[in-house]
Amino acid sequence: QVQLVESGGGLVQAGGSLKLSCAASGRMFTSYEMAWFRQAPGKERDFVAVINWNGGSRRYADSVKGRFTISRDNSKNTVDLEMNGLKPENTAVYYCAADWTGFALTLSTSRLEYDYWGQGAQVTVSS
Repeated sequence: QVQLVESGGGLVQAGGSLKLSCAASGRMFTSYEMAWFRQAPGKERDFVAVINWNGGSRRYADSVKGRFTISRDNSKNTVDLEMNGLKPENTAVYYCAADWTGFALTLSTSRLEYDYWGQGAQVTVSS
């Protein structure tokens, strides 16, 4: 069982930056690949970024490549999403998610693969 709690959301102007953090509690954090998804009003929950167990591999949605960076600190059981060059269309609730892979390299972009979810953090980008 893993509990995930996001923090760091807020309101920012277009072109600005925000950093989201996700704190995980529970056992064997390194057995999970960690990801960020987002859901805008009236839309489905979409993949943003995923990182493997040791931080050596990452995958990003095309729309955020070069602007967003996912990282993790296994000593603190945290995963972060650094967001730069924010655009109004990035406005959404951002969710942290955990996929148990047991050290296998999966980097899934499907929300159906993820076992645990946080409560979400609102990010609003004004134009």
